[in-house]
Amino acid sequence: MDNGDTPSPGPNGRPSILGRLWSRTRDFFGRLFRRKPPEPGRFETGSRSSLRGMVMTAPWIWPSREYTVYLPRGHSGWRRAPLIVLIHGCRQTAEEIAQVTRITSLADETGWVVLLPHQHPRANAWGCWNWFDRATAAGHGEAAILLAQIRAVRRKYRTHPRRVYVAGLSSGAALASVIGVRKPAAIAGVIAHSGIACGAASSALAALGVLRNGADADVLTIAREARAGSDADSLSVPLLVVQGGADDVVSPVNGVQLVRQYLALNGHSAADSGELEDLPPPDHREVTLADTRPVTTSEWKVGKRLVVRHVLVDGLAHAWSGGDDKFKYADPRAPDATAILGAFVRESMQ
Repeated sequence: MDNGDTPSPGPNGRPSILGRLWSRTRDFFGRLFRRKPPEPGRFETGSRSSLRGMVMTAPWIWPSREYTVYLPRGHSGWRRAPLIVLIHGCRQTAEEIAQVTRITSLADETGWVVLLPHQHPRANAWGCWNWFDRATAAGHGEAAILLAQIRAVRRKYRTHPRRVYVAGLSSGAALASVIGVRKPAAIAGVIAHSGIACGAASSALAALGVLRNGADADVLTIAREARAGSDADSLSVPLLVVQGGADDVVSPVNGVQLVRQYLALNGHSAADSGELEDLPPPDHREVTLADTRPVTTSEWKVGKRLVVRHVLVDGLAHAWSGGDDKFKYADPRAPDATAILGAFVRESMQ
């Protein structure tokens, strides 16, 4: 009796042509639809340059930077995944910030692709991104190089063109804020941990003073001019700021100015409310405890759309909150800034 598993024999006792065809067809569809365990996540590398990428503070460096891409577990080009750009800080590498933040675990959980730019070792003596360079602050320089990397990764890995989120720590956060202001149509949101407003330093010499005391330039005018030069009716660049209240490297006033700048960029009237050194009156504020220390979350919306969220962590110094403290610039205590980042991205995609 034929049980359907073997081809029916022909007159000479051998499988018939139809039987062999059915067997091959069945095997093909069996392989096609057989459930396979998802492939593990993996890293790939690349580099990208930009004709507008020259940095005036390091003109001898070719305008190209290397990068690493993390493709999460089970990644498939058939799905247009969001792209998270995570930019390291000073005295830090792309590999280190990936481990400090545990960003690969978030990527495996969500399916998001992660781009990790590398600063050139000779472009800055401390490994910082040159956010204070005039070309970069104007949207050229290193901002242009990272935008070229984003375009290259989007094309190669078919990530979602309208779900690109740029995040960073310290100088990386400062560069992220530049990209949000100068190229708002290219990204869907900015996450700045211990960051600085776009154009905050009038020169490279002024940068250290800005870190301690806040901007020496009119960052609100920079935002308003950027808004005026774009389609203001459709402009939406939500911002998440995570700031340590005890940060003695990047003063918390920089986080306040970053909030005001993005409120102006998004057309929120609170940008000019109250004293410039204080957070403007929020639409919503909540104080919670995380590992015994107060966390104050302030939010501003345009209509029902969140445009700025500021998370102030009492007692946090210049370190990624909830990070892996086997590495520099990481505080293992709650709240977990990577989880806060993930929640912000999910909310903005709704």
